[in-house]
Amino acid sequence: MSETFDTVANFHATKKEVEYVDFETAKEADYNKIGFKCGLEVHQQLRTEKKLFCRCPASTYQKIDEYDAEVVRHMRPTLSELGEYDGTALMEFRTRKNITYRLKNETTCTYEIDDTPPFKINTEALKIAIQISLLAKQSVVGELHIIRKQYLDGSIPAGFQRTGIIGIEGEIPLKNKTIRLIQLSIEEDSAREISDIGHERVYRTDRLGMPLIETVTYPEMLTPQEAAEACQYLRFLVRSTGNVYTGIGAARQDVNVSVTGGTRVEIKGVAHIKWIPLLTHNEAYRQVALLKIKEKLNASIKPDDWKMNVVELDYSKLTSSTHFVIKAKDENKKLIAVNLPNFKGILSYFTQPGQMFSNEIADRLKVIGCLEHPNMLSSEMPRPEFFFADGDYIRKALNAGENDAQIIFWTDEYDRQIATETIEERCLMAFDGVPNETRKGLPDGTTIFERVLPGADRMYPDTDSAPIRIPEEWIEEIRQTLPHDVSDEMKTLTEWQVPECAWTYILRNNLMMMIRRINYETDVPFNFIAKLFSYDLNHLEVKFHHLVILLSQKYWVCSAS
Repeated sequence: MSETFDTVANFHATKKEVEYVDFETAKEADYNKIGFKCGLEVHQQLRTEKKLFCRCPASTYQKIDEYDAEVVRHMRPTLSELGEYDGTALMEFRTRKNITYRLKNETTCTYEIDDTPPFKINTEALKIAIQISLLAKQSVVGELHIIRKQYLDGSIPAGFQRTGIIGIEGEIPLKNKTIRLIQLSIEEDSAREISDIGHERVYRTDRLGMPLIETVTYPEMLTPQEAAEACQYLRFLVRSTGNVYTGIGAARQDVNVSVTGGTRVEIKGVAHIKWIPLLTHNEAYRQVALLKIKEKLNASIKPDDWKMNVVELDYSKLTSSTHFVIKAKDENKKLIAVNLPNFKGILSYFTQPGQMFSNEIADRLKVIGCLEHPNMLSSEMPRPEFFFADGDYIRKALNAGENDAQIIFWTDEYDRQIATETIEERCLMAFDGVPNETRKGLPDGTTIFERVLPGADRMYPDTDSAPIRIPEEWIEEIRQTLPHDVSDEMKTLTEWQVPECAWTYILRNNLMMMIRRINYETDVPFNFIAKLFSYDLNHLEVKFHHLVILLSQKYWVCSAS
């Protein structure tokens, strides 16, 4: 039992070795020390009647069990124009997923499943995208070129998303700096995932094809708080138009993080801006940990000399009666043991709160090898009872050395090769430090592996769509009717002596025009009206959400008319 406690102590000791700084106490100097950098890709649904490339209604949602038909597809990668395969597409192809789409006649047509060419792009959506691009101080392109962005995860039945750049090189102001924008694109939204278990993934297609914009910043946020501030400003900016959808899923942000010596890692689909600081903090220190692991491994063995050993365990020689052994045997699964040379202390090395390097392998086994959690045990788990009972047999079967570590996973013959290759790939990546990948953010501030980071090879021209000229008169007409700039509205709130803590509710809900209208009709001071909305209405909305939204919408319609 003492060995178990030593392992737990080692797990916590490595947290100090990484020089991990707790989020609550981290300062700007800590982020400067590790070279923290962050960029954003903010997605926002546009409020239109129809979808982007067909005439199906937008924002008409179906329930999980509400559908008229199912379509099953198997995705395969295609070569880019330069004859290369995208790494993400190859990874998704290896998973051998059966992709099921649940279709409802009201919200889906033959275009959605790539049986019909695209309709002419939704002009309403195009003009809203131009409006937002101008608000972001961007230069609007004179001609829109639609390209295909390959997605083999199944989120789009065609295997690609149609997208095009609307504006380039803009900027947004933060309190202490200005953040530059790379571009703003218009694209079609993806399907909504219902479940992903083993080799079966299921989607709903109601959201598929809805008009969406993606705003991309340069990696100029140097603290997690700056990243959240920039994302908040972009949210205020798009909502100031009154032409975007709000609510869960209407806006999603991808957050790109790197540190000195690391590489760009994308945290995909962050649902709430308030999650961004902790997620980016933990990702930065995860990269620091992986760089420490790189140093340790390269100091002990060369990557070219590293070779893992794999054997299938014989149930008759096992003495352990742990639950997973019984379950694996009952399900006729194979128990596979893997020896990792010179990995002693690596599998238990701290990577992020509550996780260690072995989680990096287990996550990839689930995504690429389609082995559901829990899918493996390691010799360095906090309570490796299996290795206490059968450690000698396992190490002997693997011809393991004193500085080696071992992994046990269970699988059927169908997934065995991919699972073994996945373990080997992730361990070899550890010699290089931080792999390019996309990760999914969790509410507790940690992340899990989602897929290999896509590259430029997944982009190619859409042969079904001719270039679309954007008339200069459109741009000028839209420019003349732009809403107040968000930074100007913030100055106005300061002049009204509205506390800064009240700004978020007002700008998030686009209430400035309503405040002005009420003041004009009643002579009630701006300050009083703003506080009424941000404090009292906000409190009521928490308690009676649907009623307050209904009343505010009715008042908005009346005041606007």
